[in-house]
This record gives sequence, C-alpha cells and structure tokens, in this order.
Amino acid sequence: MKKIGQLFLLIGCFILSFSPSAFSQEVPQDFAAWIELLREDARSAGISEKTLDAALADLEAPEPRVIELDQKQPEKTESLEAYVAARVSGKRIAEGRLMLQSYPTWLGRIERKYKVQRRFIVALWGIESSYGRHTGKYPVIPALVTLAYDTRRGDYFRKELLAALKILDAGHVSLARMKGSWAGAMGPFQFMPTSYQHYAVDADGDGRINIWGSVPDALASAANYLAKAGWKNDQTWGRPVKLTKKLDSSQTGLDIRLPLSRWQALGVRRSNGRALPRRNLKASLIIPDGPAEPSYLVYSNFRALRRWNRSNSFAVAVGTLADSYAENRGR
Repeated sequence: MKKIGQLFLLIGCFILSFSPSAFSQEVPQDFAAWIELLREDARSAGISEKTLDAALADLEAPEPRVIELDQKQPEKTESLEAYVAARVSGKRIAEGRLMLQSYPTWLGRIERKYKVQRRFIVALWGIESSYGRHTGKYPVIPALVTLAYDTRRGDYFRKELLAALKILDAGHVSLARMKGSWAGAMGPFQFMPTSYQHYAVDADGDGRINIWGSVPDALASAANYLAKAGWKNDQTWGRPVKLTKKLDSSQTGLDIRLPLSRWQALGVRRSNGRALPRRNLKASLIIPDGPAEPSYLVYSNFRALRRWNRSNSFAVAVGTLADSYAENRGR
C-alpha cells in the first residue's frame, strides 16, 4: 500500500507540474531566457546595447494577437477574378492617376535610373498600401520577437528581427515610428526588414533610407527591387487573352514558355479578338480559375512581380492596375 501511495503522489506532482497555472508561470521565464540569447546574437551582429535596451527592455511575453493572426490566416479561396476586382477599383485607379501627376519629377528620375516603368511602381504602391494609407499599425520589433519566438517559422523571423534591429541601430527610423503589419512588413511598399537591407535606397540624399516618410526613398526602393528581380522596361507584364481553340492542360502554366507566334498558331488572341503582338517574346499561358475563366499570357515581368509576392493573383492585380492608368496600354 505504501508503494501505491507513493505512486499516486508522483502522479499528482506530475499533473500539477502541467497545470495551466504552472504553465503560465513557466512561459515568462522561458521567454526571458530566449530574449537573453537573442541579445547575445544581436551583440555579435554588431548591434549596440543602447538599441537593444530601447527595443527589448519592456518585452515580457509574446504578443497573443500576433500569434492569433499568424495561426488563423484565412485560406486563399478567393478566385483571381474576385481578387483583382476587389483591388482594382475605380477609386484606386483614380488615385493612382493622381499619384502619377503628383510626382512626375521623381518618378521620371527613378524610371530612368532603374529602367522600370512608373505605372508599375505606382500600381505596386496602390496594391500594397492604397498609396500609403494602410501601412500597418503594429510595432515591428514586438511583432517580430513574437514570431521569432514561435517555433513554426522561428528561423525565418529571427533573421527578419535581427535585420530590423540593425535598421534601428543605423538610425534610419525611430523605434516609435517603426510600425507595419503584424508580420513585420513596413512602409508603403510593405518591405520586410531583409528586403529593406537588400533593396532600399536613399533617393533624396538626406543620409537616411526612409521608406516610412520619404516618398522618393519608397518609390526608388520599389523600383530597385524590381530592377534586381530582372525587370525589362521594353515589355509589359502580360495581357488577358481569349482562346479560340481548346488547349491541353499540359500547355499551360509558368513552366511552359513559347514564342508569341506559337501561341498565335495555337489559337490564342487578345481579349478583344485581335491578333497577338508581332514581337519576339516568349510567354506562358495561365488559367488560374479553370478552363472557363479568364486566361492570361504573361511575360518575364510577371515573374519579377512574383518575386515580390509569389502569387499569380497579386501579379495580375498589379499589372491590371498599371494598365488601367493609361488609355493606351504598354506593349
């Protein structure tokens, strides 16, 4: 009986150690230890103690709302047609035309330097943040700390967090102003911190790369990203098309690239029924929502847009918005 009593005592202690109250007391200690290890890594990366104290001193636990948003992202069930219609609205088209008229000098300089047509830069601006109106209100450091502490994608967000701390340490933005999406995307073009490090530029020459408050810096940084993604300024992104013949599914998708003349022979036409352009270009045919839905021939620049966001719907929306700014679409 004595042995049985000892067994129940051990079981009771085991259950108590995993009770909700015990777990809630344990998490802050684990989090605090994790923060100390992060500090060591940040110091090794050359980040100053002053920056670490300011950015990390008041963080006592992960942000529950950030975890909730990351775990409950809705499945992408929206059709491409619905996605584009929701983002290429009459209001957004009108505002984009206004932006093109408001920044002609800077857009001209950026267009010449980076060889990216201004309408695509402005379209990205519109799709990403409604031309800077919706850039996110989450403090970036606490959001990234939470996501880096979480084990599911911790390695990825730890790199982003260290990059964000380096940005702070360099004085490009204040801690109070370093706000963005719950995932740490920043500014009117929603740059992640590592994208900022690789592509953001000081266009206005004030010594800071200020994608949060300098329109020239933000526009030039977006253009630099596209340029390094392989943008070709003598081409458009693609075009909606109609099929006059039934095509096998093996002929569609981004893995298949054929000359426009070949697509013409296969019965692909512009959406208005006219022949395809007579240009020596290769294109892929995508039919995102199935054989009865809109089809698109997409060029090299479509792939550059997918480097920005690996989504066909996103790339089509940006291209469609860019086309909508002018009566004569680029070829």
